[in-house]
Amino acid sequence: MKSSEREQICTMALARQQFFNLAEARYLYETVGSATDIVEHRHDIADLVPDAAPRVAEALRGIDSWIEQAKAEWQYTAQYNIQVLTLHDDDYPNRLRECDDAPLVLFYKGNADLNARRVVCIVGTRRCTVYGQDMIRRFMADLRHHCPEVLIVSGLAYGVDICAHNEALVCGYPTVGVLAHGLDDLYPARHRQVAQRMVGQGGLLTEFTTHTNADKMNFVRRNRIVAGMADACILVESAAHGGGMITAELAREYNREVFAFPGRVGDCYSEGCNNLISQNVAALLTGAEGFLKAMGWETDAKLAKAQKQGIPRQLFPDLSEEEQNVVNVLQAQNDLQINMLSVQSNVPIGQLTAILFQLEMKGVVRTLAGGMYHLLK
Repeated sequence: MKSSEREQICTMALARQQFFNLAEARYLYETVGSATDIVEHRHDIADLVPDAAPRVAEALRGIDSWIEQAKAEWQYTAQYNIQVLTLHDDDYPNRLRECDDAPLVLFYKGNADLNARRVVCIVGTRRCTVYGQDMIRRFMADLRHHCPEVLIVSGLAYGVDICAHNEALVCGYPTVGVLAHGLDDLYPARHRQVAQRMVGQGGLLTEFTTHTNADKMNFVRRNRIVAGMADACILVESAAHGGGMITAELAREYNREVFAFPGRVGDCYSEGCNNLISQNVAALLTGAEGFLKAMGWETDAKLAKAQKQGIPRQLFPDLSEEEQNVVNVLQAQNDLQINMLSVQSNVPIGQLTAILFQLEMKGVVRTLAGGMYHLLK
């Protein structure tokens, strides 16, 4: 489902209302069903939501000025090919949508599937040591060997973040940077060249509109998106306190798997990791194979090995009814991303992922760059 221009504008205006906290905005949005209806009933919102707080009703009466700003923002996104993803859009990150404090709207520039089969966030200190860099490099290369389809997410900050993005690009992984400001700027500016590469092999994602400064609190808000849109959070290096620790704690609150690389006792930037491991908040991580086993992703490694060795193509593979349905869609229009394939086959993405895996094992389909599925003829 794609939201209309009007719905996108109303959602942007609602998201920018400073009188709402995230939980209130989400509750109002889900209860009414659309931002457009909220705006249209801004003068009688109590008729739709009887338990709406008086201050919420009062704030909505003054939303017209925010609507005008949202229209200007929408024009900017259209001019620069930025996707506006509202909470009910199919392309909105499904994992993030599960979180109570998920943003009502996201702005996205890139080509990665935000609902990729596997999503991992890698976070840590901005003062990444040589040890941390080596851990990221070895882990990423090993993970790529065993599990070729992973979206790597981080915050494009100095240290662990930029190292994770760079190694993902080297390994051929799509990688998404979650920003603490709008897409009209980039902080830190030193990472602009990497960010440009990411737009072609991943993307840039934010909840913030243009002309938003990279303030301290915005980084904290940004961290919840990094944690919420991933299956697992990996902490590489961190002091006892810091952004990486906040992200790991958020990931745990969202019931995500949390891992940490151990460090030498007494090292400042291993203290946070060692603390989380000792407190059983994070699982000790030493390499990709242990990570895959802990996540239950061993089938990915088996598929990668089979693909590397060459899956023998069955001339007349025995397909189930569900598999044949997917094949029929690809025969009509080949090379589809999983979200479009889900719509056209009328199969939920979770179920479709399992079907596509079986079709790959049977040598019927294969994946292309950008998360496209190709029917082998």
